[in-house]
Amino acid sequence: MKENICTIPINDIFREHDGCPVCRMYRMAEEQYVEFITGAAMMAPDVRVRTNEVGFCRRHLEQMIAHGPRLSVALLLQTHLDEIRSKHLPKKASASASKSDLDAIRALSRSCYVCDRIEHDVLHLMRTVYAQYGIDEEFRRLYAQQDCICMEHYPMVISGATKKSVDKKYLNDFIEATNTLAMNKINELYDDVTFFTTLFDYRNAGADPGKSKDSIERAADFLTPR
Repeated sequence: MKENICTIPINDIFREHDGCPVCRMYRMAEEQYVEFITGAAMMAPDVRVRTNEVGFCRRHLEQMIAHGPRLSVALLLQTHLDEIRSKHLPKKASASASKSDLDAIRALSRSCYVCDRIEHDVLHLMRTVYAQYGIDEEFRRLYAQQDCICMEHYPMVISGATKKSVDKKYLNDFIEATNTLAMNKINELYDDVTFFTTLFDYRNAGADPGKSKDSIERAADFLTPR
């Protein structure tokens, strides 16, 4: 398999076979950006302008607090808090906030600099996936050998597979491979969860749960990945 700066991270991700490869993309990008945002990027003017404007979601703020230098996190929060109070809160406690200011504050609860960067990078990685599938036979085998495509990412993967993104010679193969990964996993989980429920029938008392014992957790990961 020929590699270049674009394909190396994709090949590394797809050489693993644990869970959904798109989930692994998100985790990789998330780890990189949580470290990036509390590191050198903290002092980059363009980054600080954007983080001041959009802030961070709870998940990524907690990761920054847990893993980043506390001074860096404090400085990021300092200027973000100042942005909110200077632009969107009334100047006096007796004044009423405007509708536009209230809408802007509501929007902040749904915006996150790290989330935005992750989404941008994953879409870029997926473009490489589509391109690789059309030109690299070994990558097609790696793709077909994945454990699953989870339900959160299945719509994105399928909707992005077009005649423009995937070589038309292999487009139907890609769609079939993706459907197979999703369908096989959901059928497996259905069978395991169903078997687990039968263990609560008194007639099956003492039966070996086998791999159904963690079927609830595995189904949760497939339906709503972390």
